[in-house]
Amino acid sequence: MIDEFKANGAVLIKGLFSDWVDTIKAGIEKNMAEPGPFASENLKQGEAGRFFDDYCNWSRIEEFEDVIRNSQAGPVAAALMESKTVQIFHDHVLVKEPGTTLPTPWHQDSPYYFVDGEQTVSFWCPVDPVREASLRLVAGSHLWEKPVLPTRWASEADFYPDENIYMPVPDPDTEGMSVLEWEMEPGDAVAFSYKTLHGARGNLTDMRRRAFSIRFNGDDARYITRAGPTSPPFPGHNMEDGQRLREDWFPIIYSGAK
Repeated sequence: MIDEFKANGAVLIKGLFSDWVDTIKAGIEKNMAEPGPFASENLKQGEAGRFFDDYCNWSRIEEFEDVIRNSQAGPVAAALMESKTVQIFHDHVLVKEPGTTLPTPWHQDSPYYFVDGEQTVSFWCPVDPVREASLRLVAGSHLWEKPVLPTRWASEADFYPDENIYMPVPDPDTEGMSVLEWEMEPGDAVAFSYKTLHGARGNLTDMRRRAFSIRFNGDDARYITRAGPTSPPFPGHNMEDGQRLREDWFPIIYSGAK
């Protein structure tokens, strides 16, 4: 799995959160009942369904903190990243209700973040069976020479366009790229690098598609100033380029030997 993660930038881990599905479901329901300041309803005019997402709620939703600190996510993240330490960056909830037509656009996470480094990993875990609405990832895209231009999901406006730094958002299906996609059961997880291009179709089924994602940093992750606003923004962080993220905001949740 480590070799596959290195080569493709993504790997499927069956059953990683199988014992935590009910806990995650309870946390998602709390999150949707009381959204945080970054919550978003992503549907554009003319789109059907509901696409809710929210992030940075683990410190106020005990179920999320329980999963982050007490599941096997920490040691598995350390193994995949080949890192001695695992630092929580943030959590992310993504819910597509039945009949949601809006896809999750192709993007890399790294250009949105003020984090730079090779030792990063996200876990994307559905708590509903997923088939057509599963996560899709482009194999090897974490190794591309240029990052992909970040855009705003709702408006599709560019965050900070610069053709010297960023490449245009590709269309992997029409450009013949190798797209990884798995049918998943509740508690399965896809692990992927912040630099891996990924997206998802809309949810045209009659079932909910609730997913919980956790983003972790490893030993070499450092703060970096981007050309514009970052998402999540974490206002008032007072960090400088080259620093490890402040541990009072982004705790080390696992520390062990490589």
